[in-house]
Amino acid sequence: MTPITPLEHLNAERFDTPLILKKLTSSSRYLAELKGVAASIPNQGILINTLGLQEAKDSSEIENIVTTHDELFRDDADPDGFANPAAKEVMRYRQALRVGYEQVRQTGLLTVNHIVQIQCELERNNAGLRKLPGTSLKDNRGCTVYTPPQSPQEVVTLMAGLERFMNDPDLMPVDPLIKMALIHHQFESIHPFYDGNGRTGRIVNVLYLVKEGLLDIPVLYLSQHIVRTKADYYRLLQG
Repeated sequence: MTPITPLEHLNAERFDTPLILKKLTSSSRYLAELKGVAASIPNQGILINTLGLQEAKDSSEIENIVTTHDELFRDDADPDGFANPAAKEVMRYRQALRVGYEQVRQTGLLTVNHIVQIQCELERNNAGLRKLPGTSLKDNRGCTVYTPPQSPQEVVTLMAGLERFMNDPDLMPVDPLIKMALIHHQFESIHPFYDGNGRTGRIVNVLYLVKEGLLDIPVLYLSQHIVRTKADYYRLLQG
């Protein structure tokens, strides 16, 4: 099993490189522009629904759950009359995003309980955090490259540490965009659920930006880019 380092034990100075700081400057500027434009749109509910559906489609496609816009809009208009399994899964993603957004908006926090509720909406079960050993990650030659935590208690402990890191700004004084990347890597490394870890982790990304006040509503999505650069995403995540 590969040991997982608690995030607060990382040296924050390792992220003070010219390349990272340059990227942070431009990313923060564009993020502020997006927040301003989104705030100027009268009916933000339409924006959330439309972009949320696109993100749901792209994030599910990363997990090889593929559907079309026509199928999604048909299912959205008549949820009881259309039974495409892939479309149903994508619609559950959007509902999970809504559930998580309401929790963050009401509490100002992003907790393990919130994440469990998000995953529950995605998978439509109450399995909760993983209580059985996780599946090892293998490369294309069949060699094991990573094994997630195997002990249920370690999963609980690591998720509690992740919750503290997400909600306590004093644990690591770095830019929230850096913290979002660290949180995403840590969550996927813990692999806390039996199913839905990738999609849940991508929902957590945008909800963390909302929690930090970098966005007012969840309208920034990374999945379309990940679909286009899937090989690089997994290579860098594993590295």
